[in-house]
Amino acid sequence: MKFRTEIVIPPCEFNISHQDKIMMVGSCFVENISAKLFASGFHVNVNPSGIVYNPISVKMVLEDILQKKEYTREDLFFHEGIYHSFSHHSRFSGFDPERVVKTINEQIKSSFTFLLKARSLFITFGTANVYFLSDSKKPVANCHKLPSHTFYNRRLSTAEIIESWNRLIERLKDVNPEIEIVFTISPIRHWKDGAHENQVSKSTLFLAVEQLLQDNPNTHYFPSYELLMDDLRDYRFYAEDMLHPSMQAIEYIWNKFSETYFSADTQKLIKEWSGICQAFNHRPFNPELEEYKIFLKKVKKRKADFLHRHPEFKDCE
Repeated sequence: MKFRTEIVIPPCEFNISHQDKIMMVGSCFVENISAKLFASGFHVNVNPSGIVYNPISVKMVLEDILQKKEYTREDLFFHEGIYHSFSHHSRFSGFDPERVVKTINEQIKSSFTFLLKARSLFITFGTANVYFLSDSKKPVANCHKLPSHTFYNRRLSTAEIIESWNRLIERLKDVNPEIEIVFTISPIRHWKDGAHENQVSKSTLFLAVEQLLQDNPNTHYFPSYELLMDDLRDYRFYAEDMLHPSMQAIEYIWNKFSETYFSADTQKLIKEWSGICQAFNHRPFNPELEEYKIFLKKVKKRKADFLHRHPEFKDCE
């Protein structure tokens, strides 16, 4: 007897190894998976402008990188003693506008170099709803807690998403013909939009992505939404806010991700590396004990030997 509807994902047409560069842009899902990838020794560039949720904002991030856009002080705004960019997360904000601009431009430059050699690009859409500035009608990626009258909100149509992303994918293929693009829909519900609007928004994303997959070769889909909503389908797999996945759910989705994109040899290496890192990061009650010093010396040698045998691994220490 079966008591759940387990989703079986067929192996992907391409594998990801530690020699590959992986770029990830979008909502919280890519943050969760990229953290697992970092810990597993992969080379990852994640959300170079910070977390973004809707297709237009994700597109703007990638367009900035493709154009190697150079931000200036005029691209920032000043609010409550801090300089911000509507295109960037608050982690880029600061008191010194020149430093803010420098940080943004350095990130764009390094991301462009990374994108040129990336084996795969993972895109996660969280919502089809976009905030626009009331005066200029420009879309924003982050509202930075400005008064609500500064913006208006509307849902993108499937046609808007498809048209803009077909053009973007063509440009991505121009600069990196070998890149594999993987779309996924975030399982996190945007509850502030209401239960019905969240469903309509997610449905819009599903329809748009389905058409993009049909229109473009070397594009793929990973069912992160289905894994949480249809496979696990239980509130015990959610965090306390009942919206975000729990650590157990993230681990389950990561295991499915690994089975889909990693070869058996890569999974074996990840397991070995994980054991080394767990031993290395172990913190005793008394680090001055001679036994611990001997243990640490052995772990360091084990780690150095592994990295010597596998220089493609990225040491996340």
